[in-house]
Amino acid sequence: MEQSAVHLWVRTEPFIVGTLPLPPPAKFSLHYLRKISTYVRTRAREGGYPRLFWPTWKHIACGKLQLAKDIAWLYFEIFDSLVVRTPEERLEWAELISSCVCEEDVEKQRSKLSVDTLQFLLFLYIQQLNKVSLRTSLIGEEWPSPRNRSPSPDFTGKSICHNKTWNDCSHQAFVYNHLSDLLELLLDPEQLSDSSHCTHNSQVCPEAVQALSFLIEGTVSKARKVYPIHELALWQPLHSESGFSKISKTFSFSKLEAWLRCCLTANPFGTSACLKTGKKLAWAQQVEGTTKRAKIACNTHMAPKIHRIVVMTQVYKQTLAKSSETLVGAHVKIHRCNESFIYLLSPLRSVTVEKCRNSTLVLGPVQTSLHLHGCDNVKVIAVCHRLSVSSTSGCTFHVLTPTRPLLLAGNQMVTFAPFHTHYPMLEDHMAKNGLATVPNYWDKPMVVCRENNDARIFRLLPPCEFYVFVIPFEMEGDTTEIPGGLPPAYQKALGQREQKIQIWQKTVKEAGLTKDQRKQFQVLVENKFYEWLINTGQSQQLDSLVPPAAGSKQAAG
Repeated sequence: MEQSAVHLWVRTEPFIVGTLPLPPPAKFSLHYLRKISTYVRTRAREGGYPRLFWPTWKHIACGKLQLAKDIAWLYFEIFDSLVVRTPEERLEWAELISSCVCEEDVEKQRSKLSVDTLQFLLFLYIQQLNKVSLRTSLIGEEWPSPRNRSPSPDFTGKSICHNKTWNDCSHQAFVYNHLSDLLELLLDPEQLSDSSHCTHNSQVCPEAVQALSFLIEGTVSKARKVYPIHELALWQPLHSESGFSKISKTFSFSKLEAWLRCCLTANPFGTSACLKTGKKLAWAQQVEGTTKRAKIACNTHMAPKIHRIVVMTQVYKQTLAKSSETLVGAHVKIHRCNESFIYLLSPLRSVTVEKCRNSTLVLGPVQTSLHLHGCDNVKVIAVCHRLSVSSTSGCTFHVLTPTRPLLLAGNQMVTFAPFHTHYPMLEDHMAKNGLATVPNYWDKPMVVCRENNDARIFRLLPPCEFYVFVIPFEMEGDTTEIPGGLPPAYQKALGQREQKIQIWQKTVKEAGLTKDQRKQFQVLVENKFYEWLINTGQSQQLDSLVPPAAGSKQAAG
């Protein structure tokens, strides 16, 4: 078997879902991670290795790295969300946490959780992807401005992939440039020199290469089947290239590194490949009188299920509604959409929204992360595992989420409100993604990056401003009400408003108007309603909806 027949690439999901879009804690550097790698091995019997339990990580993070407990849990929980678990297991965990009556009960449940130690170390290391470099800032390649505006985009991916979290070329370059560090982090301490570096005799155990499968996978020749890196490295015909010795049952560090560097190539299922060779979808319309061209691409026709990506950009002044197999389990990127109403009513893996303005997004349940960056006046309605927000202004989030929403850098006037809509398949889609109605922390955001100690970054929507949202499409399914209901204060506000309507209707009925007066009154009310539609911008949403005969198909097609 020729070495050139093996193609390796860096997995996309650990970066899209796993890396927080903010500079990592200073003590996530290689120096400290090496210390952790040594320390956990000495605490194997105390929940440090090969599985790292929450109490041990809490001790390391809070006691040795000086992280706040909430931040320590945040990174532990994000990594745990990447672990493959059945929806039933996720729902069972939600039920356990929702039944806790105090913080001690929560800690008792958390103490049972553990993660793969070596993979968790790799996860902490790749947080360096978003580390701001002073050198590159000075020469213009990178600048830590939260509101940086890039020039008008094309569809080559340069603008869409500007965010490192979605740029698979950045992922590949990061792993390639830091490959020695990543491998050294996985070595047993006795394989390192006194200066904590590998030697020419260093050996890598199979468990370490298996941990590397968190980041790297590949294929042989042009076969469609994707293998984790450890299965390829242990494959008999590749032993001489990967450096595996049957006698010692270990890999030569130098040979393994050389083989990985030689075989690493572009991810065939990454964002760049999706934009370049993916299937173009005709979901959006071309709006007359504008040069903006909506473009939507996906790789679902050729990518394995766990690698699905859908990218949409420049949807402008229209309503786009889809409930499609193309979206199921996909990582979705919504980019530079403006004055639009977008409904993606399918169970999604993750969603990233960038540089959108004056739009409403109604999403199916998001199994992992929902992140907004650089958006103005965007309303998001979603059930999601985690919400994070950075560099936004005037955005509103109607969410149901089992984790605290994360407010990162650069936000202004953020509003949080309870989830307030439903569609017929919603509860089925929630079950498919392992999302429950409790616990629900929509109203307990965590300010991760507090700037100038400004406590006015966010507000909770006052009940007097609250209205339910009606999804205007027909679909099949059993959900007929908002999952989990509404908080009492918001339900009370709706009841009071309904009571006012009933009083109004009774007043009109008892006014004793003649037939002509009723007609005149009707015209007056309709005119006032039309004025309200124009003044509030609601008329655009109604005008952009397709006729009812085709509307039901649009959502389901």
